[in-house]
Amino acid sequence: MLIRLIRNQPSGYALTGTLYVDSLLTEEGVHQYELSMDTLEHMEYAIPDGFYRLRMTYSPRFQEVLPILDHVVGRTGIRIHAGNTIEHTIGCILVGDLQCSEDGSDAASTSLVASSPLASSPDRLLSSRKRLEELRNYLLNYIKQNPNEEIYIQLESPDSYPYADLACSYEQQAHIAESLQRAQQLREDRELSDEAVRR
Repeated sequence: MLIRLIRNQPSGYALTGTLYVDSLLTEEGVHQYELSMDTLEHMEYAIPDGFYRLRMTYSPRFQEVLPILDHVVGRTGIRIHAGNTIEHTIGCILVGDLQCSEDGSDAASTSLVASSPLASSPDRLLSSRKRLEELRNYLLNYIKQNPNEEIYIQLESPDSYPYADLACSYEQQAHIAESLQRAQQLREDRELSDEAVRR
C-alpha cells in the first residue's frame, strides 16, 4: 500500500498538504474509496521528500497506537498525530481539516499563544482528533486484511525547500546497504582468491 502526502508551498512556518490513501477491502466488498485529509507540518523540521515505511506502533508519549515513519535520515519517532497548529507539530505530521485565514481575522479562535513567534501563520487544523481516528482505523483495518503487505508513505513537494535536505528514500537506503554488503563480499572473495593463488 502506498500513501501519498502532496505538500503545498510553505506559508511562513506552516507547511500544509493533502494526504491520500487508496482503496480498502471492507466486509461489504472492494470499495474504490479514497481517504484524503489535510496535513500540517513545521517548515523548519520538514521531513525530506521520499519514500518511507509506515508502521502502526504504540506511542508512550501519546498513549495510543499511531502511524510512525521509519528510516527518516538522522531522526527517529516521526509520528502522524493530532494537533491544531504548527506549535503541535515540531518534526511530525498533523492531520485534520485545514482552515486558513488570509488576514488572520480568526486568530482569536486558534490555540496559538499571542506572543508566540509562530503566530504569524494563521493556518490551523480542525477536527484533527476525528481525522486521526479515521486514518488510524483505516490503516489498522488494512493491516488486518493484508498482514504480510508493507505500507509506504511518499512525501512530495512542488519545489525543493531550503530547510529540507535532499531525500534518501527507503528503497535507496536499502539499495545502498545491499550494494555495500555485496561490495564487501566481493572484496573478501577476491582476497581469498588472491591468497590461494599466492600459495
